[in-house]
Amino acid sequence: MKANAQESQSLVLIVDDEPFIRLILRHFLEREGYQIAEAQNGIEALTAFKQLHPDIVLLDAIMPDMDGFECCTQLQPLDSSKHTPVLMITGLEDQESVDRAFEVGAMDYVTKPIHWPVLRQRVKRLIQQSQLQQKLEAVNLELQRLVTIDGLTQVANRRRFEEYFNQEWQRLKRDQRPLSLILCDVDFFKLYNDTYGHRVGDRCLQKIAQAIKDIIKRPGDLVARYGGEEFAVILPNTDTEGATHVADKICHAVRTLAIPHKNSLVSPHVTLSAGFTTEIPHLDSDLEDMISAADRALYQAKAAGRDRFVQNILLPRSKNSR
Repeated sequence: MKANAQESQSLVLIVDDEPFIRLILRHFLEREGYQIAEAQNGIEALTAFKQLHPDIVLLDAIMPDMDGFECCTQLQPLDSSKHTPVLMITGLEDQESVDRAFEVGAMDYVTKPIHWPVLRQRVKRLIQQSQLQQKLEAVNLELQRLVTIDGLTQVANRRRFEEYFNQEWQRLKRDQRPLSLILCDVDFFKLYNDTYGHRVGDRCLQKIAQAIKDIIKRPGDLVARYGGEEFAVILPNTDTEGATHVADKICHAVRTLAIPHKNSLVSPHVTLSAGFTTEIPHLDSDLEDMISAADRALYQAKAAGRDRFVQNILLPRSKNSR
């Protein structure tokens, strides 16, 4: 039976110092539908592995200069994500050699002289297992992403906010670097929903979330949906000057969207209020106090007329700017 369509696209790297062995392995596996690459020693194998990223390696155990055991050992750090299986081909059947093959990372082995039906099944099984493992890891990564993303706005959710804020708080406490937090609230959003309906309100939140995301460019920064119409922005290594700049841009970006809001008490369009604080975390400080300080600043922005930002500075301005 030939390999199926997915397996036929699989690339097999054959590593053996004997040209005749490589030749018969190539002919056998090509008839099974696999693509083939060859290396005649361990050094060539490492180079080919890095360049070609094969789906499986058939590795001779006994070779001059670098044997299959050493080659397999050196292959492991080159394969951190794909989990490429190594099938050791050996004339050694003693327990010590078999144990050593598995210790250095081989997934299975066959002995010489090669029993071809056994080789066929083991190559097929190892490739299928590797492909299945990669699919499972991709699914797990997507699940991890989904549990940290707000379904409506596609920014981080409250759970991810709390997790990341604590992580950065602890890191910057060690580094003694500034951390800024911006809390934002859409002005008179209940009136907006009452006027235009919740479906239109959802689209409004989506547009605002995207506008904030377009401003927050650095990989270490995080935009999160903090509550119903509230957003939070975590800015590691950002002082008050940098946070002021970002808060101003966020408020301006929401105004620029020009989303109609005829019943707003401050503007004919949707606006946003923001409050932020900056702190260098230290041993006696508390991250909940920092969140409360940003929340107080947000309340002050609302009390001062909304459509603006207010800062609650908890430390002197540092020299570190964005």
